[in-house]
Amino acid sequence: MDAPAFVYTTYPSLVEAENAGRAIVEAGLAACVNILPEMVSIFRWKGQVERAAEVVMIVKTRAALREQVAAKVRETHPYETPAIIFLPTEGGDPNYVRWILEETAGAK
Repeated sequence: MDAPAFVYTTYPSLVEAENAGRAIVEAGLAACVNILPEMVSIFRWKGQVERAAEVVMIVKTRAALREQVAAKVRETHPYETPAIIFLPTEGGDPNYVRWILEETAGAK
């Protein structure tokens, strides 16, 4: 049996994250996305220390769909190298886990 999985990513704006999140859920690749606005990121990029306002998006999917979710993020993302990290999950409320798996069962 497949297991739930979370995909962590960031977007430069709430609008872009909402558009991407809606597309991912509508495609059946996720049961839900959580978008957390107003994060400040400080990072090194191409030899320079940068600062940017971003929003976090956590995609709730199944393990078998992680790569498809990552591909959809890359397809809709304005960054050259978007943050895409697969977060491990373990356990959880059985009804919630079942809901994630049921909502993503039709994705190919």
